[in-house]
Amino acid sequence: MKTDELQINPNTKKLEVDIMELPTNCVIVISEGRAKIRELPPYGEYKIITHQGKVTRMRKEEGEEF
Repeated sequence: MKTDELQINPNTKKLEVDIMELPTNCVIVISEGRAKIRELPPYGEYKIITHQGKVTRMRKEEGEEF
């Protein structure tokens, strides 16, 4: 599961995403004019860490059924 950077059109300031190409479960995070997509783990938590109103880190904690 890697982070992919999405392109925001600088002229229109729009983000266009083809939902047919996205993973089944994912999250798109937008901060400071940048957008990133990350596939969610089957079991676990995904934390978005911010500092002074800006996204600084995206962290995942995975688990499995016992």
